Amino acid sequence: MRIQHTQVSVQVPATSANLGPGFDTLGLALDLCDELTVRATTGGLEITVEGEGAGSVPQGEEHLVVRALRRGLDHAGAPQSGLRLHAVNRIPHGRGLGSSAGATVAGLLLARGMLSEPGALDDETVLQLATEFEGHPDNAAPALLGGPVLSWMQGPTARAVPLRHGDEVLRPVVLLPTATLSTHRARGLLPAEVPHADAVFNASRSALLVHALAGAPELLMEATEDRLHQEQRAPGMPESVELMRVLRTEGHPAVISGAGPSVLVMAGRRSEIAPLVRRFVRDPGSWRIAEAPLREQASAPVVG
Repeated sequence: MRIQHTQVSVQVPATSANLGPGFDTLGLALDLCDELTVRATTGGLEITVEGEGAGSVPQGEEHLVVRALRRGLDHAGAPQSGLRLHAVNRIPHGRGLGSSAGATVAGLLLARGMLSEPGALDDETVLQLATEFEGHPDNAAPALLGGPVLSWMQGPTARAVPLRHGDEVLRPVVLLPTATLSTHRARGLLPAEVPHADAVFNASRSALLVHALAGAPELLMEATEDRLHQEQRAPGMPESVELMRVLRTEGHPAVISGAGPSVLVMAGRRSEIAPLVRRFVRDPGSWRIAEAPLREQASAPVVG
């Protein structure tokens, strides 16, 4: 295996996982993308970052995109080289929108684009390698495949399938606080065991959500009910969870995005949601509200 293309660019989308009841298994891609370009060089490693993470993300080999890119080249049996990486980051960090999964998938897709035989890093392989970085595939799968995605583990193997969805079902709106919350801390708030009745409840709602996405938007409120993780994480993001409750009381299918603290409204309009946020939160300036359309297509590497 050899490096055939010395300059490659990719776009990777933000993602929202769980979607209420689908803990660690359901996710979707949002049209809010990081753009990354890498050039193979004969020198060392150079990294420039614009936007999210500028001045705070690592500038060496520990940079997540670089680690994933080198893992991809190693897996394919391709030689390593010097790298010049330029990142324009738009995915917010530490807010439950899949920034680490996006970086991992981006690095692997950049490696794919560099290879003389890109099939060595096909989608199944990229998903598996990304899951080894992430620990679970619920963000990596939609970042790679686009749209709403169902993912799961079959033993040690990560699997994923895109979900059929109605064109008018999803109009995502993202509510972004200035506060951040690490995934590690958010997971630490979860109990080791859950009541059987709650497990049954979430299983039924997850199945219902798959049906609702396929063309039954009137069921999104019921389909996004959850008993396993959102209320349990309230101590780490009390305002986010309370805002989610307020939005749901007003008829909006709101969920915590991933590990939080962002809130995702599965179908809504900014003009309807903004007044509720201003009325409820203590400091409206600490929240940003954005309509974020579904990202339907995954990004293929662009060479040259």
